[in-house]
Amino acid sequence: MNYSIRKAVKDDMPQVFHLIKELAIFEKEANAVEVTVEDLQADGFGDVPAFECFVAEVNNTIEGIALVYNRYSTWKGNVLHLEDLIVSEAMRGSGLGTALLDEVIKYGHDLGVKRINWEVLDWNEPAIAFYEKKGADVKRDWFVVHLNEQGIKDYISKL
Repeated sequence: MNYSIRKAVKDDMPQVFHLIKELAIFEKEANAVEVTVEDLQADGFGDVPAFECFVAEVNNTIEGIALVYNRYSTWKGNVLHLEDLIVSEAMRGSGLGTALLDEVIKYGHDLGVKRINWEVLDWNEPAIAFYEKKGADVKRDWFVVHLNEQGIKDYISKL
């Protein structure tokens, strides 16, 4: 299979959005996606981009993405966060996930980050096995904490 991995451009965002929606369905959260194509274009390609995105392209179709952004660890310093690594259902097992992860790791290395981190759902055993095979340490003793938009409003209302 011939494929290419490259940095995304603004015009890729409709295809990127399609994969984000596909992931939401896979994660049983089909209605949870609030971001729009326009948000992705504005946030990723403005004066201060909020993220970097790599795409895996097969026959002029984006079949996978890896979206990352910088974070700062009080223990380690600069780190890179992998928000999502998505491969279309039709292309899973084809090597695109490895190629995208390779690109993220090289990108983080070139940035000189001290750590690259991401989350994986506890029931997604194929992804957990994939990441562990690549040498990642899946922290099973940590919980992800979110305060959603309504939670933020509720919190502020009590201040």
